[in-house]
Amino acid sequence: MAIPAVGLAALGDLTGSQREAAMRRFAVLQPHLEDGVPLALAAAEAGVACRTAQRWAAAYRDRGLAGLVRARRSDAGHRRIPDELRHLVEGLALGRPAPHMTWVHRRVIEVAKEQGWPVPSYSTVYAIARALDPALVVLAHEGSKRYREVYDLIHRREAEGPNAIWQADHTQLDLWVIAPSGRHDRPWLTVIEDDYSRAIAGYAVNLGAPSALNTALALRQAIWRKPDPSWHLCGIPAVFHTDHGSDLGLNRSSQHQLPGEIVGAR
Repeated sequence: MAIPAVGLAALGDLTGSQREAAMRRFAVLQPHLEDGVPLALAAAEAGVACRTAQRWAAAYRDRGLAGLVRARRSDAGHRRIPDELRHLVEGLALGRPAPHMTWVHRRVIEVAKEQGWPVPSYSTVYAIARALDPALVVLAHEGSKRYREVYDLIHRREAEGPNAIWQADHTQLDLWVIAPSGRHDRPWLTVIEDDYSRAIAGYAVNLGAPSALNTALALRQAIWRKPDPSWHLCGIPAVFHTDHGSDLGLNRSSQHQLPGEIVGAR
């Protein structure tokens, strides 16, 4: 971005962070100042309130880039928030169920007056609450289960070759069949997938819910050579994963080591 001549002289008097802030504000005004774009339109495209952009434009015309630097509060350093007060706001904001900020502000005012602390404004309390780690907020308000779903690192296993990892999965098909009992039922599909090639090594369709027997039948088909010569995938996987704890009597997403050598994967 080209530095405007009207601001060159002022740049030497600004710190690095002040220069960056001034240039960000100038970037909002630049289409209006240099290309004649209406200020309201330039502000809207940058996501800045029109009144704010008008104030920046007036300050820029008056003092150049130095006018775009946020003025330091005259009382800066005199109204510091005590750590105890900050911790109080954070503790109240992390309450369960999630409290309304208006209630948090009222409670903070009561405690601040009792302790002789400076009484913070609503915006100060809101800013402290907004600065909390989002992960911590989810953990406090929605519990550890939701925290694990959103923030826990999920390990993605990567197979290095065919038959290194097989995955069993189940789904209830969106169709109805007539069971031997005469009742209508939706069948279950069990598939065994090779993680490396994403090819299906075996499958089974059953009326019963996923079980160890149904999974074992699909796994048996996956291991043996197929009558169809175009279906090449077979063998013994080094690792076998199942996604349902009831399959083989183990925990969800269980991993099973299967002994043996690969006998015929392509």
